[in-house]
Amino acid sequence: MILYLLYPLSGAIAGLLAGLLGVGGGVVVIPIMVFIFTAQGLPQQYIMHMALGTSLATIMATSLSSLKAHHRCGAVNWDIVKRITPGIIFGTLSGSWLAAGLSPAVLKGIFACFLCYVALQMLSNSKHGSTRELPKTAGMFGAGGFIGFVSSLVGIGGGTLSVPFMIWCNLPVHHAIGTSAAIGFPIAAAGTLGYILNGLRVSGLPAQNVGFINLPALAGLALFSMLTAPVGARLAHRLPVPIIKRVFAVFLVGVAARMIWGML
Repeated sequence: MILYLLYPLSGAIAGLLAGLLGVGGGVVVIPIMVFIFTAQGLPQQYIMHMALGTSLATIMATSLSSLKAHHRCGAVNWDIVKRITPGIIFGTLSGSWLAAGLSPAVLKGIFACFLCYVALQMLSNSKHGSTRELPKTAGMFGAGGFIGFVSSLVGIGGGTLSVPFMIWCNLPVHHAIGTSAAIGFPIAAAGTLGYILNGLRVSGLPAQNVGFINLPALAGLALFSMLTAPVGARLAHRLPVPIIKRVFAVFLVGVAARMIWGML
């Protein structure tokens, strides 16, 4: 029962981060789910797959709640969402198919390395050229495919990739965060479908699963993330986001180090 209480707590934190930084919250909930699933004695060979799939399913709820709040603030560029979504769906389905065939150790290694990348990105203060613009149709499909592929492979909503990409193309930071929240929904929906379909092909999963999606974890995480995502979105327009990113980066480095230590 104590372990189950961690689901709503991590969901609340994930929702807050989704609204505040435009990320899906997977960097928070995945390590927690790995810990809980392991403590519950669930099949070791599928724990990382379940954590990734359930994280994406949770992000469907989080992103909807977050994007509504950002839309009310006029911070979602729907033209970008429309142009990048086809590539997002293609890349996400491809990534979930690949992840289903990888070992837990490989997935943990990929996720830990990704956390380090996110932390370095958040600590960076690099400047961007003032004349850079968003690419045309083919370039947006390629960018969306890459964002979707990596996102489904590490169980995130794509904000850690899409926000820097849009800022690099000189979209204002608050518009990049709001648009990223909207992009998170097609990533999460396609990724959830991929993890369900690929999970149905394997045996030995818990009875409370649908494919690689763990329903008790999904219920606890999704409800509380939906409640706190609008709060994070409002804070994003009031607080100094760069400072928050640096604090969060330190947390990510600690999580990555713990996962790598556990692998060794």
